[in-house]
Amino acid sequence: MTTTAPPRPAAAPPPPSARPSALRRTGGFLLRQWRRLTAMRTAIILLFLLALAAIPGSLLPQRSLSQSNVSRYFADHPTLAPLLDRLYLFDVFSSPWFAAVYLLLFVSLIGCVLPRALEHARALRTAPPPAPRRLTRLPDSAALATPLPSADALDTVEEELRVRRYRVVRRERNGTAELSAEKGALKETGNLVFHLALVGLLLALAGGKLWGYEGSILVTEGQRFCNSFQQYDTYSSGALVEGSDLTPICVGLDDFRAEYEEDLTASSFTADITYGAPGAEGRPTTIGVNDPLRVDGDRVYVTGHGFSPTFTVTRPDGTSFDDVSAPFLPTDQGTMASEGALKLPDLGAGTDDQLALQGFFAPTGLTQAGILTSIDPRPLAPQVAIVAYEGYLGLDSGLPQSVYSLDASQIERGRLSEVARGNLSVGESLALPDGTTVTFTGYKEFAALQFSHDPGQVWVLAAAIAVLAGLLGMLLLRRERVFARAAGRPGDGGTVLEVGALTRGSGDSGPRFTALTDDLRTALAARAAPRAPSGAAPPTGGTPE
Repeated sequence: MTTTAPPRPAAAPPPPSARPSALRRTGGFLLRQWRRLTAMRTAIILLFLLALAAIPGSLLPQRSLSQSNVSRYFADHPTLAPLLDRLYLFDVFSSPWFAAVYLLLFVSLIGCVLPRALEHARALRTAPPPAPRRLTRLPDSAALATPLPSADALDTVEEELRVRRYRVVRRERNGTAELSAEKGALKETGNLVFHLALVGLLLALAGGKLWGYEGSILVTEGQRFCNSFQQYDTYSSGALVEGSDLTPICVGLDDFRAEYEEDLTASSFTADITYGAPGAEGRPTTIGVNDPLRVDGDRVYVTGHGFSPTFTVTRPDGTSFDDVSAPFLPTDQGTMASEGALKLPDLGAGTDDQLALQGFFAPTGLTQAGILTSIDPRPLAPQVAIVAYEGYLGLDSGLPQSVYSLDASQIERGRLSEVARGNLSVGESLALPDGTTVTFTGYKEFAALQFSHDPGQVWVLAAAIAVLAGLLGMLLLRRERVFARAAGRPGDGGTVLEVGALTRGSGDSGPRFTALTDDLRTALAARAAPRAPSGAAPPTGGTPE
């Protein structure tokens, strides 16, 4: 007869609390990642990455600063430029990857600094910790013998430490009197100020980018411009800036002066301008490269200069266009040789043709084999080489074109034809086939002005000063704690003082502790010395007669 063992009972399922839920695992993972992100090491790495990411923005032309330079880079590097453009290297500071590093650094600093600031605030209200059980294990320690009772000995130590601006607390532990003192909490305060100011610096920079704007324009002597995006040659604005937010101000250029060194390098630019609200009488002032106009947070800088040749165009019917000009852009900063174009779309009644002058301006001209060159940036002998075109300029075609050059497509299609060319000095004329004469009458200088509005600049300055102050506090201050314990000396009623110190900071703490113990010995000895009875005359020196 066979028997079978009874079936084993099924194992009881573990309690629900023993099975970690997916939510708990996810929460633990996120908490670990948050701690990694808010670690100071991560903030330092992100700060380094931010500085590394800004390098392409300083090496490559940026669209926000000069679209023309970006276009020139595309023309010079037709294969490499599109690849760099896909990586946002021509828009570094508005690229998604730069913004990601910026935001991660911002979150990391806040998550790291704010808890430490709260902890430091609690520590400032907390008394110094009790003395360690064995003071001889501290980096600096000493034993001082004195005939004073324990209370008087600790009173002397407390007085010396308070003179040195320590926070002092007296305690009684296991029948033994002891003392704890500390100073240097401002070292940690400096650390927190440094990092909080760094957060403030990032906020100020971000605010300046969001609510700030700037525009660049070439202004010829005698002309003026008003603060409007439509008038600028190039401009950039923050995401939260609208046209109605621009400061209502107009600036006119009255006179421009450039001074040169002996080697013909420019030493200074000076512009006499007038500024004021639209429709109001302007106020005169003078600005330079490092001396901008500052008005209610707005700044107007001089960033460059050039020349605007002037011409008088006389039609066969006697119609005259006197002293018309256009800025010619410098192609050689050493000699200020410049190129540009003057467009005259309206030549008066009786003709549908439009006139354009494309030319080369030499401040100090020299003609060799019919080729005009410039040999000096100063306008000593101004000359101009011009090519006259007649036809259709395409200004009303709806397609954008540069005001400083002709539309090459109109020339290629034959809509704009060359009719004459020549080299002219001041006062000389060029005759066109239809009887029109073009006379070179001189030149005016123009200034490249930049209008900037940055509401965060004051906050950036304040944050930078706070960063420096916090850094100095971190480097120069020390966190020090001093402990003292008084034990009775058997037999004579005296006291043995055990003194120990713990220092956090740079430098050798030994000499400072030695100076402290020497001062304590002197103070204890002075307190223990017998005092003269009240009313007794002090001893006098000298020899008896």
